[in-house]
Amino acid sequence: RTHGVEVETGVLREQCDALNPVFFHYIRTKRPYVVMKYAMTLDGKIAAYTGASRWITREAARRHVHEMRHRYRGILAGVGTVLSDDPLLTCRIPGGRDPVRIICDSGLRIPMDSQIVKTAKEYRTIVAYAGEHSGEGCKEAEEKKEQLHAAGVETVSVPDADGRVDLRKLMEYLGKQSIDSVLLEGGGTLNDAALSAGIVNEICAFIAPKIFGGAGAKTPVSGIGVAHPAEAVMLTLRQMETIGDDLMLRYSVD
Repeated sequence: RTHGVEVETGVLREQCDALNPVFFHYIRTKRPYVVMKYAMTLDGKIAAYTGASRWITREAARRHVHEMRHRYRGILAGVGTVLSDDPLLTCRIPGGRDPVRIICDSGLRIPMDSQIVKTAKEYRTIVAYAGEHSGEGCKEAEEKKEQLHAAGVETVSVPDADGRVDLRKLMEYLGKQSIDSVLLEGGGTLNDAALSAGIVNEICAFIAPKIFGGAGAKTPVSGIGVAHPAEAVMLTLRQMETIGDDLMLRYSVD
């Protein structure tokens, strides 16, 4: 410009940013890029009314999820998922990279005989909890932490004012741990908390050609919900693809 040369900035900026959203988000914010992933039926259920959820999608879609686990640096789930499903949360494809496993567990309820704890010395595992209070509860929490540390589990206390895990503080901590991206595989409670905390950058939904029905069957996002349609979390469609008989939709969170 000083020498009279015309310079145009921001050319194809959106398309360039889309090439590597994880990198650009992490460099700008020092917090991980969070992708919320869930599988549901066409009527929006992630489990039958009994709680049974295996399997909603077919094998091709499930393999794609393991490819996502390979792609992102961490995987986040709630203790409710651990208690109900006892998952391993690893990448089960040949040559795949296992993500750092992060469990939100306000009260340190994770069982010592769960697959997550039993394999913590093999796969890096972080349990985020909400701190301790004085008295007997504090002693029990300290004992549980010692047991978890002996099993190879790392713990971090990130409490909010209500005695739950503060997800924004957790993201700051994970960023300092060089975890630049997180695949959120939570249930409805954790998904609701993540959206409310504003930490979700992208949503990847797998929709199976099935109907479960049932007013009591679980949905991807629980909580109270919005009071008016205008208060909805707004999304922008980025990708739509069929994987076998299942449909994959990817959205960015506006």
